Amino acid sequence: MNFEELMPLIIIAVILIAVAILFTFIPVMLWISALAAGVKVGIFTLIGMRLRRVVPNRVINPLIKAHKAGLNVKTNQLESHYLAGGNVDRVVNALIAAHRANIELPFERGAAIDLAGRDVLEAVQMSVNPKVIETPFIAGIAMDGIEVKAKARITVRANIDRLVGGAGEDTVIARVGEGVVSTIGSSEAHTKVLENPDSISHNVLNRGLDAGTAFEILSIDIADVDIGKNIGAILQTDQAEADKNIAQAKAEERRAMAVAQEQEMVARVQEMRAKVVEAEADVPLALAEALRSGNLGVMDYMNYKNIDADTDMRDSIGKLSEDNEEHDQK
Repeated sequence: MNFEELMPLIIIAVILIAVAILFTFIPVMLWISALAAGVKVGIFTLIGMRLRRVVPNRVINPLIKAHKAGLNVKTNQLESHYLAGGNVDRVVNALIAAHRANIELPFERGAAIDLAGRDVLEAVQMSVNPKVIETPFIAGIAMDGIEVKAKARITVRANIDRLVGGAGEDTVIARVGEGVVSTIGSSEAHTKVLENPDSISHNVLNRGLDAGTAFEILSIDIADVDIGKNIGAILQTDQAEADKNIAQAKAEERRAMAVAQEQEMVARVQEMRAKVVEAEADVPLALAEALRSGNLGVMDYMNYKNIDADTDMRDSIGKLSEDNEEHDQK
């Protein structure tokens, strides 16, 4: 087979390759689907999407969906939202749901909510079907010292106007918890809370806790109320224990001071005894000096010794008498 015979086959192959490339680069089937749905999209618009690195079916399919739902959405709006990193299909679904529920939701607001990181479709669904948020047990202490635990169910509806920049569920739960604790704490007795648990929901609901949040609080219902510990009694017991420890510490301090004073007196007695011994040691020296100087005679010295002996004898007899009396008492 020569070159002239192969030429038609080569031309056919080149044409097939060119058509395949053309259909790959230009979504002809998507363009046909849009025309069949009544959406006017130019073939060059689709080529421009390819050049701008936009996946055409992620823009055209939501556009067809919006057109069939009766929404006035432009191709440039969807394409710009896609380029901004948004979820075009979710925004269009939210717009359709809002339109069916007669909720005013412009495309710009829906796109802003989506770009803010919130699920705009879930927000629209929550506006139609309110959501119930259940809090954990929130503990508060009444004025009589009894702990009361309450669990609340918060029925909220999404506020589309405040979805951008509004606080989330955690803020709502925290505010409701604060209101429950405050209401229980202002009750004179825990029995009043048990008798009228709806007073908690009324007081909390009247505070406007949904201000600045992405939700509108419809109702707050107390699901369960339990009695906790007697915190007042526990605090009084702890205070009594602390007072007892303080009193024991002060008594120990006084005892230590008394012991120290006693030891000081013992030391002073020993000191005085030492002075007496020292003075007694000077007596023989004074007697010797008196004898040498003639101020004391021998008879005077003998009389002094007799008196000293009599004194020692009387002391001995007195000690024996005291010992006998103690023995008789025993």
